Amino acid sequence: MSDRVAPAATEDTQDWQPSDVQRDRDEWRRRRTLRSAVIAVGSTLLLLGAVGGGVVSSPGWDRVQETYFSWDKAVSSFPAVLEGLWLNIRVMAICWVLILLLSLTVAIVRTLRGPVAFPLRLLGTAYVDVFRGLPLLLVIFLLGFGGPALRLQGLPTSPLFWGCSALVLSYSAYVAEVFRAGIESVHPSQRLAGRSLGLSYGQTLRHVVLPQAWRRVIPPLMNDLVSLQKDSGLIAVLGVTDAIRKAQIETSLDFNYTPYVVAGVLFCCLTIPMARLTDRYARKKGYHGAGGVL
Repeated sequence: MSDRVAPAATEDTQDWQPSDVQRDRDEWRRRRTLRSAVIAVGSTLLLLGAVGGGVVSSPGWDRVQETYFSWDKAVSSFPAVLEGLWLNIRVMAICWVLILLLSLTVAIVRTLRGPVAFPLRLLGTAYVDVFRGLPLLLVIFLLGFGGPALRLQGLPTSPLFWGCSALVLSYSAYVAEVFRAGIESVHPSQRLAGRSLGLSYGQTLRHVVLPQAWRRVIPPLMNDLVSLQKDSGLIAVLGVTDAIRKAQIETSLDFNYTPYVVAGVLFCCLTIPMARLTDRYARKKGYHGAGGVL
């Protein structure tokens, strides 16, 4: 019976044509989409034109253009600023790995159960509270100038090392809370199921809880990485020759501030694609917030 019905059904499917109502509906949707796109482009151009016209027609525009948007100065300073940006990229990559390791350790410590682990939980809570309460720039100053003065055995005295240490300590406090939210969002039944299968506490955490928590916290972790890309430039206050410091050196030659604009554009070239990738990933996974369900 099915052998005789299937060809007829296939032929009916191939001969199907949308009705007039359906075609009218599709045409209306197409016109509405086109109209919305034209309005969006028009309003954007109108806004940009109004803002640009206001800036260009301002009395000091010629001076600002010469001081901040000099093409010749941008071309001459670009290689030096780009060389400094490479240091920022390396700092960001190394610090991010250390941040993930330290923050995950703190998050696990803060989720330990039982009175025996109370000192560890207290230490982890104190660490998070202190470094979330201190401004990052202040931590960089304290470690960058105070760390070398301690002359600790086996630790370098370079400002780059202490600047990176400040980034790792500050960001780990924030990322630890992201990991903790992800760990605590996993339903307790998952832990109980793991233990009922004979897994130890550590095995349950490694094979059951952390894989689920990791998938849930990827979007906020990517946002923190975008912030770290920008804040890696703060180590310039210690004299580290990164992109911002290189721009400052180039600016000091003739007091033309175009190198700062060049550095800003290069940083945007790093952060904006990462931010858009984060948004796309969040929309794809249906992410609704820290600790939410993907």
